[in-house]
Amino acid sequence: MAHEHTITKNYTQNIAIVGAAGNIGKYITESLLKTGKHRVTAITREDSTNVLPASVASKKVNYDRLESVTEALKGQDVLIITLSAMAPPDTQSKLIDAAAAAGVPWVLPNEFGGDPLDAEIGKDQISGEMKTKFRDQIERLGQSSWIGVACGYWYELSLSGGVNRFGFDFKNRSLTLLDNGRTKINTSTMPHVGRAVAALLSLKVLPDSKDDKSPTLASFMNKPLYVSSFTINQEDMLESVLRVTGTKRSDWTMTHTTAKEYYQSGQELFKKGDWMGFARLLHARSFFPESDAKSNGNFGAVKGLHNDLLALPQEDLDEFTKIGIEMSSEA
Repeated sequence: MAHEHTITKNYTQNIAIVGAAGNIGKYITESLLKTGKHRVTAITREDSTNVLPASVASKKVNYDRLESVTEALKGQDVLIITLSAMAPPDTQSKLIDAAAAAGVPWVLPNEFGGDPLDAEIGKDQISGEMKTKFRDQIERLGQSSWIGVACGYWYELSLSGGVNRFGFDFKNRSLTLLDNGRTKINTSTMPHVGRAVAALLSLKVLPDSKDDKSPTLASFMNKPLYVSSFTINQEDMLESVLRVTGTKRSDWTMTHTTAKEYYQSGQELFKKGDWMGFARLLHARSFFPESDAKSNGNFGAVKGLHNDLLALPQEDLDEFTKIGIEMSSEA
């Protein structure tokens, strides 16, 4: 890679983040600041009114001018891209071009989902093929390396997201169970993703010597990082919900369908322009039973997880179930 022989320091220090005030961006920013090892710069649009922590530098850019974004990325060791699903797809493409022009060694593209290397589920979930294009663009330009963060769905966000995500409707105490509700998937809390990214970027870039076997950033060059808070199914989620709410199973209305049928109905809705259909097809596809799909949302079972390598703490499921329920009442 172009940047391997230009390393003058064996750590990453200057980190630019797009979407620093967003859903996941704020947790990544917070965790990076906590390490005390990083200088964080938020890349924002010229008209942005987002409030950022005092210790975060801010650079406003015009995405329609490559030189504007390139200038903002000069001297950065890492670019982290977190964009909403509604952001124009060319925004990420422009950022990748600018990162290459500025010579940024590392890019964490807008992944933060399932296994980036699982082409089958990526195709079914529509967004996978687009993500592959961005990784290919980074490699083709040859100035940066990518690391894709595979973390599954953000647990508290998907739990709070209604019937089209994990199937829960807290207001009406109902649950749409897919198949028998026992297909396990990987899911991560938002603070967990923040900690994972900060731990990853706190690794040294290269081994100190040929005998040094400790983890390095270089070992993730153009590869995914696999992390997960909980490997659970809908039944596990329901048990947690019952404990947190003090309700009984008999207090809940259960609707039964199959993950495949739910996925297909999501496709139909999305074709009509309903974004709830996109949420439904994405989540339902992850719950395909192992017998029905070569791949589903449990990438840890196939690829293993890097939780231990990064010394990530074990979290309390009920604590985040409670947060998810609170988020649903605020929505």
